[in-house]
This record gives sequence, C-alpha cells and structure tokens, in this order.
Amino acid sequence: MTDVIILGGGAMGHVLADAINETDDMDLLGIVDPLEGDTLDRIPGHRDAVIDFSHPANLDMLISHCTGAGCGAVIATTGFSPEQESAIAQLGKTVPVVFSANFSLGVTVMKKVLGEIAPVLSGDFDMEVVEMHHNKKLDSPSGTAKMLVRAMDPDDRFEKVYGRSGNGKRGNEIGIHALRGGTVAGEHRVIFAGEDEIIEIRHLASSKKIFAAGALKAARFISTAPPGLYTMDDVLFG
Repeated sequence: MTDVIILGGGAMGHVLADAINETDDMDLLGIVDPLEGDTLDRIPGHRDAVIDFSHPANLDMLISHCTGAGCGAVIATTGFSPEQESAIAQLGKTVPVVFSANFSLGVTVMKKVLGEIAPVLSGDFDMEVVEMHHNKKLDSPSGTAKMLVRAMDPDDRFEKVYGRSGNGKRGNEIGIHALRGGTVAGEHRVIFAGEDEIIEIRHLASSKKIFAAGALKAARFISTAPPGLYTMDDVLFG
C-alpha cells in the first residue's frame, strides 16, 4: 500500500483525492491546505509520497517535510523560479522526486514525439505553439508549453517569441501563444508550417482527471525508486 498526502486544497487536490480513494493500492492520509494555515507536519505517521498540486510559495515547506520524513515528492505545481527549480533538483539528491509541468500520459507521449520530429522538420518548417487554459490559471505561457518547447529545441537554437505585435518579419524562432478563458482544462497545439503543408499535433484535456491518473502513476513509481530527480518520461518509459 502506498501512503500519500496531498498538498493543495483546491479543485485539483479534491480530484486527486477522489482518484486515490477509488484505488486498491493507495491510502490517502490527508489533504493539506496551506491557505487555511495547514502544514504537512500536522499529519503523523509514515508516508511514501507527498503529491503537490498547490503553489510555488509552498516549496520550502515541501522540501523541509520530505527531507525530514524521508518520503518522495510528486511535484505538479508550475510557475517556479529558476532558484526554486534548483532547490527541487537538490531535494532529488536526498529523496525520489518526480517533477513535471504536466502529468498527463498523453502530453508525456506528445513531448517524446516532438523531441523526435522537431529536429527533422525545423530546417524547413516554421514552428508555433498555442496553449489555452481556464480563466483562473495564473502563469502564462503554461509550464506545459515551455516543456514542449524545450523538447523541440533542447539546444536553444531558436529565439522564443511570446505573442506578436507590431511589424517585423518572422525569423529563426518558435512562436509561443497563451489564451485564457472559460473552464478549459488544458489544450496544447504544436504547428509545423512548411511550404504547401502543415503538420499539427494537438492535445486536449477534457477534465482534470487525466492529471490525477498520471500523478498516481508517479507516486507508485517513487514508492520504490531510489533518490533522484525524475520526470514523467522516467515513469512511463523507464
């Protein structure tokens, strides 16, 4: 049995709780909501993993708790600063950590596909990334869009252009565009536009349940993994 604490009392936290309660191999020890003054240390006993769907402001508490308890962390929060990402990497030297901007199984596969085809197409095709999320999402562009761009351009050979305005010819660039509105759980489109042909790869999240499913896979993974900083690529592809 994998014992889990959820960090984050928002909508995603409750979707995740429902998913855990429907499994036979996981036990939910509690939901910790820092907005209510709650802390991870409030829950006693052994735990295998903390799943974080909260806010970057809670990272210090997460690191302190996982280090002290010797438990793994599944970090699904986005919007971290470079310094915070370095702190997450340091945590991975002590306990197993799965850190990803998106825990959808489909997005993980999409990222892998983009890493394969972008080097082949980038010399002859213009590349654009478009993402859309609900009107309550704080960070833009999404962490997932940034993750996909890194997969397409790991060596940073292309300028990143965030939206466009004014006059100017397109250069050696990847355009990245963020849309916000309604209740969209998440949509990501990657467009390769060549001469007389277009290739488009699209992922649409119809509900938050897909992120919960991936987070549970990650929690099972770290329950037996040695210390290290992992991504969903490791969870799915080994």
